[in-house]
Amino acid sequence: MEFMVGKTKVTLKKGDITDEKTDAIVNAANSSLLGGGGVDGAIHRKGGPAILRECKRIRRGKYPDGLPAGQAVITTGGDLKARYVIHTVGPIWHGGDRGEEKLLAECYRNCLRIAIKYDLKSISFPSISTGAYRYPIEKASKIALKTVKDYLEEFDRLKHIIFVLFSEDDLKIYEEAAEAIL
Repeated sequence: MEFMVGKTKVTLKKGDITDEKTDAIVNAANSSLLGGGGVDGAIHRKGGPAILRECKRIRRGKYPDGLPAGQAVITTGGDLKARYVIHTVGPIWHGGDRGEEKLLAECYRNCLRIAIKYDLKSISFPSISTGAYRYPIEKASKIALKTVKDYLEEFDRLKHIIFVLFSEDDLKIYEEAAEAIL
């Protein structure tokens, strides 16, 4: 499924984000930036040691206590097809009354800010926080798509944004949200 927001094509598809050929892929990282399970572990495994080296450098420098939820940083893509990985830490779902919506929106905005700062033209997102962090995907999909739409309406500098969903069910939820929002 594809939509246009200004001059930017927004694509929703089922797939493996580690296979994306966009300028950057987004890693739904944990705050340690040292790899883990799910998308984070897959990106670190497939991308090789260069990603981990840069993550350790970032930790030693600006984020010795770990990357806070909502923030994002960029590293090489290592052995991935994407040139870069933008790491962001999504919020853990606690029922929605601890600022989770604001933090999730910040994840997407901060990733887009980095993409524009580095003059990237394409970026692939997973569904941030909907795995181990248990954010309900029906809510998360609406936040993701609305945040991206609003950002693109203000800063029309990207050519292609892809949401790469892990399962057919996740894709259907994003498609329903996109029909309403985009």
